[in-house]
Amino acid sequence: METKTLKRLLPDKFRIPALVLVLGLALMLLPGLGSETKESVGPEEKLQALLCETSGVGEARVLISETGVVVICAGAEDPRVRLDILRAVGSYTGFGSDKITVLKMADQS
Repeated sequence: METKTLKRLLPDKFRIPALVLVLGLALMLLPGLGSETKESVGPEEKLQALLCETSGVGEARVLISETGVVVICAGAEDPRVRLDILRAVGSYTGFGSDKITVLKMADQS
């Protein structure tokens, strides 16, 4: 009985397009459901995590604004580490080295 009702409601030529439409709508809703449950990680947190993993950087803090980037880290006194930070931050943000400031983190005693 149910198939007869379905055939009356949806002629044969509309069944496949209707199925594609329903599946498409379901797929469009799936990413929205997942984004509500996940915490969003901003660009500062991503860059900070990357820098903390880099050899010699140590602990790091990052601030990104429209005009530049400030990085405070434990290993900033080493010129090679500073250069690595400048290159990484420049690659990630697109800022030139004149817009990136690398500062030594204060000793936490």
